[in-house]
Amino acid sequence: MERSRQVPRRGRPRSDRVDRAILDAAREILVAEGFAGLRLEHVAVRAEVAKTAIYRRWGSKEELSLAVLEELGAPHIRIAETGNTRQELLAATTNAMRAVVETDFGPVIEALMSQIAMNPQIGDPFRAMIVQGRRDEIRRAVGRGIARGDLRPDADTEIATELLVGPVYFRLMFGGELTDDFAKRIVDAVLAGYERRLDP
Repeated sequence: MERSRQVPRRGRPRSDRVDRAILDAAREILVAEGFAGLRLEHVAVRAEVAKTAIYRRWGSKEELSLAVLEELGAPHIRIAETGNTRQELLAATTNAMRAVVETDFGPVIEALMSQIAMNPQIGDPFRAMIVQGRRDEIRRAVGRGIARGDLRPDADTEIATELLVGPVYFRLMFGGELTDDFAKRIVDAVLAGYERRLDP
């Protein structure tokens, strides 16, 4: 008698609930204890999952930390096209500022700053996704400003990113208020150098 053909069994599908529990637990530990205090066994206990459930998703604490950082940072990159160059450049600064002031992105990036600088497992993908994504958005905003005739045709988009966003991270790391007035002053300073001036 011919045996019935067995359909190969597939692995259990990933659970969104488990993903969420792991990411939340890792974020909470990073905020409270920093990268040095992050242990996957502690994440498993806090998330109420098996440690193997973490390793099936993220192979190391670096990968898990990066996933937390990217999830928190990615929603604050996009600059909406409004038709107003100053408003769009202001969004570049306030997006970054609100991410670090109003969400856990601020304390998490503080916890991971040294790792971003020295650990290529975290730093390289972070720069490729979050930093480059922000550069691309600001490049498009500056390009629109040039096309409108608001900005000089030779406006340097790479430097514009650092001028618009750099002060936010400087104050995050070394102290100082992050306010709407501060954001406006940054943009005014950038426009003072980037605005297109009509010949007299």
